[in-house]
Amino acid sequence: MSDLRHTATPGRPKDMAKRQSILDAAKCLFLELGYEGSSMDSIALAAGVSKLTVYKHFNDKETLFIAAVENHCENQLPALDFDLKTDMAIETALNRIALRFQSIIYSKEGLELHRLMCSMTQHNPTLVHKFFAAGPTRVLSHMTRLLEQAHSQRKLSIANSLQAAEHFLSLFCGHRHMRVLFDIEAAPSEQQQQQLAQDNIAFFVRAYRC
Repeated sequence: MSDLRHTATPGRPKDMAKRQSILDAAKCLFLELGYEGSSMDSIALAAGVSKLTVYKHFNDKETLFIAAVENHCENQLPALDFDLKTDMAIETALNRIALRFQSIIYSKEGLELHRLMCSMTQHNPTLVHKFFAAGPTRVLSHMTRLLEQAHSQRKLSIANSLQAAEHFLSLFCGHRHMRVLFDIEAAPSEQQQQQLAQDNIAFFVRAYRC
C-alpha cells in the first residue's frame, strides 16, 4: 500500500540526466545545422532518447532552443558568481565575472550562436528577442544586481546600476570582439583575456570609485 502511495505521488522530478542530454544535443545541432535545419526528431536521435521524451521536457522547438541558451549561460556564468560577499574586494568579484564573460563571448559556441542570431533577425525576430532575454539580458540583470550590492557595501559609488552594468559589459564587447566575430582575427588567448580583464577593471573602478 505504501509503495502504491509512493509511485502515485504527483510532481516527481523528471530525469535530469536525460534533460541535460537533450539540451546538449540541441545546442550542438542548433549551432551545426541552424535553427531551421534542426528538428525535434534529430535532437532526440542525437540525445539518445525518444521524441516523446523530448516533448515531455520541452513543449516545442522554440522552448527547447531558449532552454539550451539559458542552460549554456548558467553553466558558463552561474547566477551565484554575481553574489558580492561583504569581505570580497570589488576587483576580485569583477575579475571573476570578466573572465567568465569573456569565456562565453569568445568561445566557439558563443561566436557561432551570435552569428546565428544575427542571421535570423529578419525572418524570425521573435526568437531573436527571446534569445536576447535568455542570454544577454539575463547577464545584464545579474551584473546590475552585483553593482547594486557594491554600492550598498560602499565599494563603489553608482547612481545608476543598470547603466554601470552596461558600461562594464560593453568594455568586453567592443571592436576587438567584432573583429573576432567577423573572423578577421583569432580570439584572444587566455593570457590576453586576463590582461584585458585587469585593464578594464582598473578603468571601471576608477570611474566609479567612492
